[in-house]
Amino acid sequence: KKKKMSTTDISAKFGKVLDSTLDTICAPGKGLLAADESTGTIGKRFTGINVENTEKNRQQYRQLLFSDCAKSNKYIGGVIMYTETLFQKMDDGTDFTKVLTSNGIVPGVKVDLGQRVIGGTTELRTQGMDGLTKRCEKYYNQGARFAKWRASYEVSKTLPSDLAIEEQSIQLARYASICQQTGLVPIVEPEVLVVVGDHDAKRSYEVTKKVLAATFYYLAKHKVNLSRIILKPNMILPGRGCKSGKSTPEQVAKDTLDVLRDTVPSTVRAILFLSGGQTEDEAAENLNA
Repeated sequence: KKKKMSTTDISAKFGKVLDSTLDTICAPGKGLLAADESTGTIGKRFTGINVENTEKNRQQYRQLLFSDCAKSNKYIGGVIMYTETLFQKMDDGTDFTKVLTSNGIVPGVKVDLGQRVIGGTTELRTQGMDGLTKRCEKYYNQGARFAKWRASYEVSKTLPSDLAIEEQSIQLARYASICQQTGLVPIVEPEVLVVVGDHDAKRSYEVTKKVLAATFYYLAKHKVNLSRIILKPNMILPGRGCKSGKSTPEQVAKDTLDVLRDTVPSTVRAILFLSGGQTEDEAAENLNA
């Protein structure tokens, strides 16, 4: 007789914590605030307002955002923070994470370490697996309850390559597995860079479908509990240089829902869209559609 393979829920140890995190983040009418700009990125913003990019000024800026939690928690379920921010405090010594948590907002943290070129290609692979388990344990102890890892994919007639899709999908799955085993809900973010280029919406659909299919294939292979992840996908849009022009919000909505129905298992309970290079108005119109 063939022995049945044993299956273990890798998220079971922190199951109640993960479910509570998802319940808060995904409450009706709420979304995520992305406040995870790197030191370099926030420095560019400070330059525009003639503010020096120092740790103290970054702390003051974040404090300004988080000091209004009692009102913003009506619309924000969670905040993605940069690692530096996760360990910063208010002027009175209270941890940022405690300020958020006490106002019903879940603290989260970006755990990837940027991207580097895959050897022999022009495509990128996300870095950050080394020491990730210990880092996630540290972040959990500081109050974080979810994490973000971004994988991006170029779009052209020939890209992304099968190699890039496989490499990025495996990394996403390994990251998600580690997160669930250390008490963090993983945001799975396979971002197809649909607005960059001259391709049409059909090509965006094809690439997104292939990327999502690979993502969930490897998530399943790594035994990730799909009911305890947040999927953060792109919408289906033509490239900015597409000669046939923009899709209407109604077409964007139809194409996006179609690709999600084709690829995303029904056990996934949370899908939060990224704006992906759209303006605020464009993103809002497409989401509302």
